[in-house]
Amino acid sequence: MTLHATLDRVTDRIRERSHKARSAYLAKIARAAQDGPARAHLSCGNQAHAYAAMADKADLANSRKPNIGIVTAYNDMLSAHQPYERYPDIIRRAGRAAGATVQVAGGVPAMCDGVTQGRPGMELSLFSRDVIALAAGVALSHDCFDAALYLGVCDKIVPGLIIAAGTFGHIPAVFVPAGPMPSGLPNDEKAKVRQQFATGEVGREALMAAEMASYHSAGTCTFYGTANTNQMLMEFMGLHLPGSSFVNPGTPLREALTVAAVQRAAQLTNLGNEYLPAGEVLDERAFVNGIVGLMATGGSTNLVLHLPAMARASGVILDIEDFNDLSEAVPLLARVYPNGLADVNHFHAAGGLGFVIRQLLEAGLLHADVKTVNGTGLDGYIVEPKLDGSGIRWEEGARESLNDRIVRPISAPFARTGGLKQLSGNLGRGVIKISAVAPERRIIEARARVFEDQESVKTAFKAGEFTQDTVVVVRFQGPRANGMPELHSLTPTLAVLQDRGLKVALVTDGRMSGASGKVPAAIHVAPEAAGGGPLARLRDGDLVRLDAVAGTLDCLEADFDAREAAIHDASHSSEGLGRELFAAFRAVAGPADQGAGVVV
Repeated sequence: MTLHATLDRVTDRIRERSHKARSAYLAKIARAAQDGPARAHLSCGNQAHAYAAMADKADLANSRKPNIGIVTAYNDMLSAHQPYERYPDIIRRAGRAAGATVQVAGGVPAMCDGVTQGRPGMELSLFSRDVIALAAGVALSHDCFDAALYLGVCDKIVPGLIIAAGTFGHIPAVFVPAGPMPSGLPNDEKAKVRQQFATGEVGREALMAAEMASYHSAGTCTFYGTANTNQMLMEFMGLHLPGSSFVNPGTPLREALTVAAVQRAAQLTNLGNEYLPAGEVLDERAFVNGIVGLMATGGSTNLVLHLPAMARASGVILDIEDFNDLSEAVPLLARVYPNGLADVNHFHAAGGLGFVIRQLLEAGLLHADVKTVNGTGLDGYIVEPKLDGSGIRWEEGARESLNDRIVRPISAPFARTGGLKQLSGNLGRGVIKISAVAPERRIIEARARVFEDQESVKTAFKAGEFTQDTVVVVRFQGPRANGMPELHSLTPTLAVLQDRGLKVALVTDGRMSGASGKVPAAIHVAPEAAGGGPLARLRDGDLVRLDAVAGTLDCLEADFDAREAAIHDASHSSEGLGRELFAAFRAVAGPADQGAGVVV
């Protein structure tokens, strides 16, 4: 199939923009790989320290068996990561059977945005991505490993691990998912209870019962937020085995897929004939495929922030215009909550990623000729795994949707575009996700109410201050101001106002969420207010126009450009719950439109 013209053009633009950085990167990982397997160059003392506690120490010291390092984000506070507790033992057994040795190279932190939403800890969330990359770098710095298995699922964990995998791009990398929890209380019912709580119709007991019925067991939360978008990306980018992203934890198929991932890692090392450095997988075509998957499935807006940071670690330079242009060319093929009523289990059962990949490949909207850990191009990802007596076999995946309310063919999409728009104007540059926003709500011209934290918005709501169409501006929420927290706890409040018949929108230099929904939200606005960006010049009552059709974001006041910027008071967000430890990160964080990175 001939490549779609937009896909071809955007890929060429990224390739040209990245030429210098990518060339230097490939030379770097070639130098790192040229001496062959790392363990051969360690001294006897180095090796003795590395193998002292291992049952396989003789193999590690004397054989040419590949040594696989595990970088794990296990903790049992994150339901998505709790299954990883058992993975090292499974992987060790599978490694021995595959003629390899296995060591846990190190652990990385993994925080849950669902726990920290609306709390001070959320101000550490984005920077945890960079901490994860740094921690994985420490784990791999022992230089003992011929391949790496990365165990991570959720919001900042996968992006941080990709940054590490790209930095150590001479080491083959296989990402190993844990899968979503079984379906619980439907997400739309949970959202309804949240809105009822926001208006005082139900109490905390009803809210707690609904939340516990929704988040109820091991596995990823079942809505299509950042965590599940990460899993989609790893499959579209060829770092998972085909069809493995959304298989539930604790099932025989889940364990068999983990074993198969170990087998592939053992085959991809520099000791065999299929050497595949991670840096060769993570090229501009893989990242374009990831963006296409993001648009086709209506994934999390957080990845617009993370993908540029992930790509830079491999010498690939992405820009918001790449997301915008690909969104215009890629139709929306899936409706998964919050863009629909189904959850990821329903999506997987209806045909899932294999069906979507097939549709996009047939339309020329994906690069098939990429390198993947499966040993195939991306056309090897239109299959689904099945158990048989000897392990896994892959069968042809769905050719037709099994539920066209959840996933559709490219000939009859839910929407012509992917629903992500770049916004620019005198208020800066940002993005908006419109796949769940009703067409009549995509343009709003209204007076602004300007706030400097989300709690003040909720206080104004409870006081009954929102009685007309309003553009709610929450500024000083960027990476240098307070770490760029998600403002997801505003969603029920703004949704209530919208349901009352008001036109309402959010404009912020912060993040919204992977669960961004039906309220129009201009997010990641850069330059951020704390750096003197335009949002710092807004005042209550200013007329603001957000036009998601034309892609504009402007203050319509005549004197706007001549105003002095408000000064950020950082005293309330500089300490407590570890925030004082991240002062250096806030001081050097990059702009949101370049990924808001610290380490890249």
